[in-house]
Amino acid sequence: GEICESVHCAAAEFAEHIDQIVTVGDQLDIAFLGLGMQPVTRPHEFDLVPKQRYGIMWPYMARVGTLGQRMMSQTATVQVNVDYGSEADAMQKLRVGMGIDPLLTAMFANSPLSDGDLNGYKSFRGHIWTDTDNARSGLLRFVFDAGAGFEHYVEWALDVPMYFVKRDGRYIDVAGRSFRDFMAGRLAEVDGETPTLKDWADHTTTIFPEVRLKQYLEMRGADAGPWTRLCGLPALWAGLLYDPPSQAAAWDLCKDWTAEQRAALRGDVTRQGLKATIAGRTVQDVARDMLAIAHQGLKNRNRLSGGMVDETNYLGELEDIADTGVTAAERLLELYHGAWQGNVGEVFEAFAY
Repeated sequence: GEICESVHCAAAEFAEHIDQIVTVGDQLDIAFLGLGMQPVTRPHEFDLVPKQRYGIMWPYMARVGTLGQRMMSQTATVQVNVDYGSEADAMQKLRVGMGIDPLLTAMFANSPLSDGDLNGYKSFRGHIWTDTDNARSGLLRFVFDAGAGFEHYVEWALDVPMYFVKRDGRYIDVAGRSFRDFMAGRLAEVDGETPTLKDWADHTTTIFPEVRLKQYLEMRGADAGPWTRLCGLPALWAGLLYDPPSQAAAWDLCKDWTAEQRAALRGDVTRQGLKATIAGRTVQDVARDMLAIAHQGLKNRNRLSGGMVDETNYLGELEDIADTGVTAAERLLELYHGAWQGNVGEVFEAFAY
C-alpha cells in the first residue's frame, strides 16, 4: 500500500483494492475469501506460484518443520507497516509490537477450518507459524532487553539460514547455508563470492519474526478477514504506536511478562483465542485494556476525515470482539455446527469478498 498519514487514507486505498480484485474475480469465476486459512484444499493439491524461490523454499520447509508447506500454500495474514524516526523509536515500537502480538492473534482468530473440516484451533494460521521454521520466525527474546538495538537484530539475522543467492536472474539454492560463511567467501555454490547489499536485502526478506524490522516495521500477527475488520488493524496500531502516552501504556500492559509466559501465550491463543490467560488475566481482559488505549491514542491524534470524523470509528468491530469475547472463529464455528450442517463449502458464499 501507499504511505498514508491517516487510517482514512489506508481504508480508502484498501476499499479500492478490494473493488479491483472482486471485479477481476467475477470475470475469472474466482472467489477471494475473508479468512485466515484456505478451508478446503490440502497442501499437496495446490500448484505453487511459479517463482524460482518457492521451488527452493518448498522442499526446505519439509526439512525444518512440520507445517511450513501449509504456511506457503494455505494461510493468509494481513500486515500493517509502521514507520519510525530513529533507532530508539524503531526498537521501542518493535518491543511493544512483539509484546502485544499474541493479543492480535487472539482477536483476529479466523482460521478454524482447513482441509475441508475442523482443525481444532481458533487460529490455525497462528499455530502453523509455531512449527514452520523456528530459526527464522516467532517472538525474538533479545528485543525485550533494554539495550537491544539494530546491531542485535542484524546479528540474529546473520545466523538465520539462507534460502538462495540470486545471480543474473537465477536463484541458486543455498538453503541452510550461513550468511556469515557467505560474507567470508566460503559458499562453493557461488564460487566463493562475497555478498552485496542486494544479497543482504534478499536474505532479510526470508526471515519471518512476528514483527519484522526493515526500513519500516511489519506487524504480522493477524489472520486475514473481511475488509471492515481489517481496517481496524491499522487503526489499532496507529492508536497504540503513534501517540507517545498510548505507546507507553501499551508497553505497560506487557512489559512484565516473562519470556516463558510470552512463548506459552503465543501457542495458547491459537487454540483458545481470547479465553487464554496471561499473568493471571484472560486475554480478553487485556485486549479490552489494549483497545481502550488505542481508542484514546486515536482521539489524541485527531486525524479527521473529510466528514470531520476521527479514526476511532475503525475500531468498532474490534471493540465488539473484545467486549463480547466472541471472535470471527467462534462465529464461523457456530455457522459450521448450525446452519451449514458441517458443509465447509458454504464459506464460499458467506465469506467471499
